[in-house]
Amino acid sequence: MGTWQRLITEQLTTMPLQRLIYDDPRGHADLRTEIAALLRRSRDLRVTAADVLVTNGSQQAVHLAARVLLRPGDRVAVENPGYPPPRQIFASLGADPVGVRVDSEGLVVDEIPDDCRLVYVTPSHQFPLGTPMSTRRKLDLLAWARRRGAAIVEDDYDTELKFTDRPLEPLHNLCPDDQVVYVSSFSKVLLPMLRLGFLVAPAALRPALATAKYLTDVGTPIAEQAALARFLSVGEFANHKRTLHSEYGARRELLIEVLARDFGDVLTLVPSEAGLHVTARAEQDMWPLVRAARRAGIWLYSLGDFTDPPNSADGLLFGYGAVPVDAIEPGLRKLREIYDRKGRK
Repeated sequence: MGTWQRLITEQLTTMPLQRLIYDDPRGHADLRTEIAALLRRSRDLRVTAADVLVTNGSQQAVHLAARVLLRPGDRVAVENPGYPPPRQIFASLGADPVGVRVDSEGLVVDEIPDDCRLVYVTPSHQFPLGTPMSTRRKLDLLAWARRRGAAIVEDDYDTELKFTDRPLEPLHNLCPDDQVVYVSSFSKVLLPMLRLGFLVAPAALRPALATAKYLTDVGTPIAEQAALARFLSVGEFANHKRTLHSEYGARRELLIEVLARDFGDVLTLVPSEAGLHVTARAEQDMWPLVRAARRAGIWLYSLGDFTDPPNSADGLLFGYGAVPVDAIEPGLRKLREIYDRKGRK
């Protein structure tokens, strides 16, 4: 936090006044350059600064893509279970979001309605299940989109929080036909309050996206963009990421260990290699446990919180991004007591 405060102060005291008023709505030039370099290093994306548009978080990036790609009445395929805000964004623009089942390989392509104009997916770390989309399924999805003339929004929301060295090929890299809008954010790896995200778009969409961005908010705050560009360029981001991997890795390992030990008779962990949550399946309705836990001050999510329409919860999501490592075991012990007392059927 001290480094970030110093960088913000440095930008506010040294940046010319005209830069602090208005700038390019596509984003600060230095930040777009640094984001492109980061994507080339960490995701092997073949991008330059010209491909990048800076947004106020990934949620705005999805909104801008939807504004440009969709018309009222268009159908949009979304993962079910899946992240609710994109579904709500599409509906707010007059589109018709359609939930499509997710299995162990990702979105079930064969179940996408033929008339969908856009598909929204989280292939590197499906939310909320946590599993990556298989390469075979990615290729199937791209082939489906090519046949239907549809676009894909790839939300790579927490790619920097991967706990394995195994590379995950983005859809964007597998697509030679400019079908994919790639979306990501710094919210998970830095600060949610920072509200800095970005999208990488095909050249044909860039003018419309830049116009939509300008009409939405004129542009993202410049001082924060310039500070992040500096944070990336001097190596502070790489140092910060190593610290996060150590801290979050310890939390993740302990959470998985305790869940396997104390809830092995109730829950089956879903394999996952990234992110700030662990998901577990159950063979019973977990809503009684969820409600009892929330009354006791433990904020627990069920898989039913992420389905549309909401259904009986047959699994749980455990977030550990804001939970200190020394609070994990006591919290799960308390949760087990609640389950033994109230959560059982």
